[in-house]
Amino acid sequence: MRKLVVAASLFFLLFYSLPLLASAVDAEQQRITLSLATEPPSLDSALATDQISSFLLAHLMEGLVQYGPDGNLVPGIARRWEVREDGATFWLREGATWSDGKPVTAEQFVYAWRRALDPATASQYAFILFPVKNAEAVNRGDSSPEQLGVRAANPYKLEVSFDKPCPYFAKLTAFMTFYPARQDVVERWGRAYAADADKMIFNGPFLLKRWVHGARLTLEKNPRYWNQAAIKLQEIDLPYITSDPSTHYNLYKDNRIALSPLDSSTLSDALARGYETHLFDFGTLFFLEFNHRDDRATRNLALRRAIQSVLNPSLLVYKVLGLPGIKPAYSLFPSSMRAGEGVFSEQYPPPRIDYDIEQAQRYLAQAKQELGTIPPLTLLVGDSPRAVNEAEFYQYVLKQSLGLETRLDQQTFKQRISKMRRGEFDIAAAGWGPDFDDPITFGDLFASWNENNRGRFIHAGYDAAVRQAQQSLDPEVRLQAFDRMQHIISDEVVIIPTYENVGLYVQHPRLAGVRRSIFGGDPNFRYAWVEP
Repeated sequence: MRKLVVAASLFFLLFYSLPLLASAVDAEQQRITLSLATEPPSLDSALATDQISSFLLAHLMEGLVQYGPDGNLVPGIARRWEVREDGATFWLREGATWSDGKPVTAEQFVYAWRRALDPATASQYAFILFPVKNAEAVNRGDSSPEQLGVRAANPYKLEVSFDKPCPYFAKLTAFMTFYPARQDVVERWGRAYAADADKMIFNGPFLLKRWVHGARLTLEKNPRYWNQAAIKLQEIDLPYITSDPSTHYNLYKDNRIALSPLDSSTLSDALARGYETHLFDFGTLFFLEFNHRDDRATRNLALRRAIQSVLNPSLLVYKVLGLPGIKPAYSLFPSSMRAGEGVFSEQYPPPRIDYDIEQAQRYLAQAKQELGTIPPLTLLVGDSPRAVNEAEFYQYVLKQSLGLETRLDQQTFKQRISKMRRGEFDIAAAGWGPDFDDPITFGDLFASWNENNRGRFIHAGYDAAVRQAQQSLDPEVRLQAFDRMQHIISDEVVIIPTYENVGLYVQHPRLAGVRRSIFGGDPNFRYAWVEP
């Protein structure tokens, strides 16, 4: 996803509940009931960017590889693969079919990747395909999709060519943008493709049987899935869609859902009731992203440095959020991110920030000299309780420390992403979760060519470091490139890291086999079941 992440409460509020009645879990029918924070913006794997869509697609679709019960990379549609310096080969299993019984073939991967890169598709995740030969040229419109370095050698053998070595390519192919697509289905529905349950087709362990927009989704076991014998759940029902954490928790207490997140307002009640609580590290970074476009005051480096100097993440985490496990963030790369043989932050510590009001005021004076009057800044945030609390903290600190006025623009997840894409903000509260197991999943986020670089930051040195990390086979060279990235992000104040999120939740004690994972759609119920 990883996929775009948003304010923690809009974030994947798909979680877990306890035992009481019989509606949350049903052992006889192997059925569970869950809730969602928001409706998925898109279930078209070429267009999806968010974590909720990623969660659903991870159950409805399958790529060349997938993540197994223990979180390791395992065969998916590909039964085996080989990655070389100049490319990769995937041998597909001949027993894999779509939900209508037609075979899953190599040509369907070729079509899907070409479609995602086609500029007309406007995929924000097209960049993740860039290791494939000619991918960038295709995405720019300089080459035809037919020039992309992927071909079906036969119906069950996929050949991929690289422009430069990509040692982590197999990990990429578990991500949703790499899923196959059926050309006949896509062309039949056109722009309406994947907008409703009956306008999609599936090759994963579940089918989307019902989608009542804004109200309910229901997944049922796919009897044609190649590994359907390993899938125990028969139905995953999602009849509740709300961004309010308290509502999720109340549904859990009433035994209407089998999983629920906890926040500062519900944790104490859960503990008082004796519920077993769980903690999961999402590996997710939350941050304030600046708009670097020429028509915005935040294009000014002195202004950004002034704001950086007064927004101390530790105050936000310990005074405002107040949830166990959440950590202040100081780098683009989360503190738990592994690289090479160890944790990246232990090998290359984050840049030091001096939180100094007097220095901040000097930066502000410089900004006023360069900009003139600084207008009220638009702070784009989510509409959940946690998002609002965060925003009010930022607003208060900027007013008290620097005299800066901010206007809060509270939006639903879908509208906030749309506004960020159009550049309708000065500062946006945002977040990012890793899409695959390599630091480049964070590093390339602010490359000039990445459509998820919402603030349109452009820096030749940063782009060069990203290229080096993408292409080098030398682990130490890659680590040094990541270190240059985190220093540029800090020096240029591209973003202000705020916190690393964790999920506190309660889970029904009879629900077993749920895989919590940073990668591959979270939570994952492929191997889950309800105990008697």
